[in-house]
Amino acid sequence: MEGGVVPIVPAAVIFDLGRGGTFRAVPDATLGTAAYDAATGAPVTNAATTSATTSATTSATTSATTSATTSAATTSAAAVNGGGAAGVSGSAALGSPAAASPALHPERTPAPDGEAGAGVACHRGAVRGSVGAGTGAMAGGLAGGTGTASAVLPDGTTVAALAIVNAVGSVLDPLDATLAGARYGLPGEFDHLGPPAPEEARAWSPANTPSFNTTIGVVATDRTLTKAQCGKLAAVAHDGLARAIRPAHTMTDGDTIFGLATCTRPAPAHDTLQDLLAAAADVFSRAVADAVLSATGRAGAPAYLDVFPSALRSRP
Repeated sequence: MEGGVVPIVPAAVIFDLGRGGTFRAVPDATLGTAAYDAATGAPVTNAATTSATTSATTSATTSATTSATTSAATTSAAAVNGGGAAGVSGSAALGSPAAASPALHPERTPAPDGEAGAGVACHRGAVRGSVGAGTGAMAGGLAGGTGTASAVLPDGTTVAALAIVNAVGSVLDPLDATLAGARYGLPGEFDHLGPPAPEEARAWSPANTPSFNTTIGVVATDRTLTKAQCGKLAAVAHDGLARAIRPAHTMTDGDTIFGLATCTRPAPAHDTLQDLLAAAADVFSRAVADAVLSATGRAGAPAYLDVFPSALRSRP
């Protein structure tokens, strides 16, 4: 490892965090093109747009992260590129407009019986855990990583999220050490987990976490939204972040979420927009839980189930 740790700032970009890799390795157009190709399975047609794709990924392993969802591969690029079309907004608190991106193709399973219109995120084919920008990530002393989640509303609207969880705050419920974000799971999503044994919860005492942290992600919908509405989408997703990580938005976190609308479905009516925003917070909470649950433990950053093995009630 050459050099030192790259500080994360509120306009968050996750580079190498001093946990492997080369300090001076930074994203470039070639890496952005490779990330786009890895996610879409097709050569890039607009190098100017995709050259910034890697801003939300680790410089050493970007292309792995982007396969988590098709939309996530291009959202960062559009958000950083700062074009004039409607549809994308990045938010550290509110949104800043940027360019539009290709269509969203979330992985999902049919709705469970009795849950009309609700879709449970299906992670087959999504690259999650200690990969891409999630490589080397930590979350309150546990291994952090890359996580995804999606939902389909009763009217067919799709909302999806990808989160890179490298937080100083805890991802655990302080009462019973369950994953805080898992409480927002859809039926069947986290049913294989339960509260860990009290003695395991009492024994968990993480060492001080590093002072350079950021949770960065994207929340996307297939509805047509204005830039202002995308800004609201990104801002509301921060509620989901704060539900899953405690504390969030600290002075050593550069928490940033990008909002994206692919505009493949009509603009939502007022009530539909309200439902969409509520779902955005929930899917981001679930994506945070998924990132931690999918991460691989290592020295100094154990996986959640390494610390709390009794939390696993059955195989997912």
